[in-house]
Amino acid sequence: MIVVTGATGTVGGHVARLLSAHHPTRVLGRSRGRLREAAPGADAVGADFADRRSLERALDGARALFVVTTDPSRPDHDENLLAAARTAGMEHVVKLSALAVTDEGATDLITAWQRENEERVRACGLAWTILRPRSFMSNTLSWAESIRASGAVLTPQPHSRNASVDPRDVAKAAVVALTAPGHGQRHYALTGPEPISPAEQCEHLAEVLARPVRCCEIPLERAYLSWARRYPEPIAQALLDSARRQGEGAKQHVDPAVEKLLGRPARSYRDWAKDHAERFG
Repeated sequence: MIVVTGATGTVGGHVARLLSAHHPTRVLGRSRGRLREAAPGADAVGADFADRRSLERALDGARALFVVTTDPSRPDHDENLLAAARTAGMEHVVKLSALAVTDEGATDLITAWQRENEERVRACGLAWTILRPRSFMSNTLSWAESIRASGAVLTPQPHSRNASVDPRDVAKAAVVALTAPGHGQRHYALTGPEPISPAEQCEHLAEVLARPVRCCEIPLERAYLSWARRYPEPIAQALLDSARRQGEGAKQHVDPAVEKLLGRPARSYRDWAKDHAERFG
């Protein structure tokens, strides 16, 4: 049995669906109804990440655990999951982290939290694998409403590049780490096949949608104000810091890990855009 957390999210959902097609799989979270919708082939179990006993019951009898946590204000969630995994006698933990942890200039709240989570995983006493993806290509779905309404994308630093990765490739890498031997005590940097800028992504979307998509630059300060309306201030500040690092070229490096793990090249942004064209209207 393999347990997947974060199954209602971008990567966790893909992982749960891929695993449940071939392996006994359990998905874990607060809402069993949402879990069943996200991964209908898996066993949905309700649990509270703040309640270690409920996690111990949910992990009982499982061999491996895929860990996705999303709240930097709750480090106890990772602590409780790892403690419950030890109590349940699990063999292997695969943790979804972020490639920003390797960026020396990254000192924001989210990156610091991920570094702490990695330390917990390495010290947990179990076999572990840490996946460090660069930004997800699917983040550009946040442009969909603007593209439908005006055919334009508003973004800071439109010519800065990021080696963003298809989350489906991240999910497949997770499945390999969870099911194949030889991935214990390993870190994997997961990127796309090339660094790409927002302006270049808009060009690909225009080709796929067969209509113009303009990429319009806005100041970083305006972007920050937009983030601050949607997120707590520390998260908005982390997004601002991340954008600045991208503008400085910190996110351009391409790593071969996806191709080595999957036996094929990482998917390109154009591939991703073709597969999700209907989401942009």
